[in-house]
Amino acid sequence: MMIAIENEHLKVSFAKKGAEIQSIKSVHSSTEFMWSGNPDYWGKFSPVLFPIIGALKDDTYIYEEQKYHLPRHGFARDMDFEHEQISNHEVVFKLSHNDETLKVYPFEFVLSLRYKITGATLSCTYEVENPANKPLLFSVGGHPAFAAPIDRQGNYTDYYLRFNKDNALTYHHIEANLITDKTTTITLEGNKLPLKHELFYDDALVFKNLQSDKISLLNSKNYNGIEFSFSDFPFFGIWAAKDADFVCLEPWCGIADGLNDNQNLAEKEGINTLDAKGNWQRTWQVTCF
Repeated sequence: MMIAIENEHLKVSFAKKGAEIQSIKSVHSSTEFMWSGNPDYWGKFSPVLFPIIGALKDDTYIYEEQKYHLPRHGFARDMDFEHEQISNHEVVFKLSHNDETLKVYPFEFVLSLRYKITGATLSCTYEVENPANKPLLFSVGGHPAFAAPIDRQGNYTDYYLRFNKDNALTYHHIEANLITDKTTTITLEGNKLPLKHELFYDDALVFKNLQSDKISLLNSKNYNGIEFSFSDFPFFGIWAAKDADFVCLEPWCGIADGLNDNQNLAEKEGINTLDAKGNWQRTWQVTCF
């Protein structure tokens, strides 16, 4: 079942599974801004990452001296969310703990994704509620895949990412799905990172100290592009499947384990702690043109 919201500028479609954005289209031109989800490369569109981001060492974490196992990026992306249509241009998806989640993640939670269109901008707000009387430990983040080329106009190498505050990018390398201390720095000419498939042959570019809070996907051939805005996400990933025509812009409140992590969830880098009965929110936005 697909759910859609629409205004005079954009039509956005979602799946209940994972509360996943599957299409962002211009109402006027039918230009599609999202990746097609071609399973020959990568069959997802915009998974939500919860309650972990990336991989755990040995897919295992320790909490209160007990071992638990979670797959890479957690379980939310593979679960059906309930949804409430607030209006023609706003929808909220909600996922709560259940007997199955408690077996692998011993926390009560309510995770909501609030999507809203304002003009030509789609906002995605992650809302985490802690209904319990003990702290909630979690990570959450986005993984939206944007088409490049947009609407099949031009080639992948016609596109580039423009950063609003960075003139150099230092990213951490990944080994066996875990974060290493090895880094590489890319100097940007005019704050631009040209896209090429080879950038992602060794997995995602993972940033711990990105200064920018806006990244634009632009091209040298036509006007179409996006501006991706985010704040208060301390980590960021940029990724594409091998030789696939998309780029994922991934704002994260959390990060994969490091090679030498001790697997203790309370000590995990980037873990968020939400007090009993507390609420937490973060938002990213994409403007399409």
